[in-house]
Amino acid sequence: MRKVPSDPFYKHGVQFISGNEAIAEGAIYAGCRFFAGYPITPSTEIAEHLSKRLPAIDGVFLQMEDEIASIAAVLGASIAGVKSMTATSGPGFSLMQENIGYGYMAEIPCVIVDVMRGGPSTGTPTGPSQSDVMQAKWGTHGDHPVIAIAPYSVQECFVETVRAFNLSEQFRLPVIVLSDEIISHMREKVVLPKHGEIELVDR
Repeated sequence: MRKVPSDPFYKHGVQFISGNEAIAEGAIYAGCRFFAGYPITPSTEIAEHLSKRLPAIDGVFLQMEDEIASIAAVLGASIAGVKSMTATSGPGFSLMQENIGYGYMAEIPCVIVDVMRGGPSTGTPTGPSQSDVMQAKWGTHGDHPVIAIAPYSVQECFVETVRAFNLSEQFRLPVIVLSDEIISHMREKVVLPKHGEIELVDR
């Protein structure tokens, strides 16, 4: 695992941010320094936020050509020793399933954020839903354990994203964060911890 550079731009204390921004900041706090993704409503703000934050702290942001390439890049970066994440919604999550299964088989730690929207198919991109819960458990072929975390507030979006990275590193598998359109776009007062207040798990 390479040494993670410090983040001089991180602002601890009370912040008024959205769920998607909280997920992005939680990922950075946890040591994520690689993000690959493809824009899809309602998760796009995660990519937008990280596209500005990661390059400033010696991280890498890649907008890929599709969701299949996104998860493949994330797995590759993780194999190389970098904490990595992608974010998508239902249709993109469907496309990622084969590579997610590979991540479990090869024991590759990473975090996959699925900001759920109504479906099936393209569904209602700006409407909320919790319809990917079964897909998180049963989406890939084969038999393997799954860790899926569902935050219920903007504060939990931050904390549970950090927890997702810790569990991913501890158990060496992809961990899924299941948010939804309401939480992702809702803005709340959030208390961001100082560096070191939450224990981090590294390889």
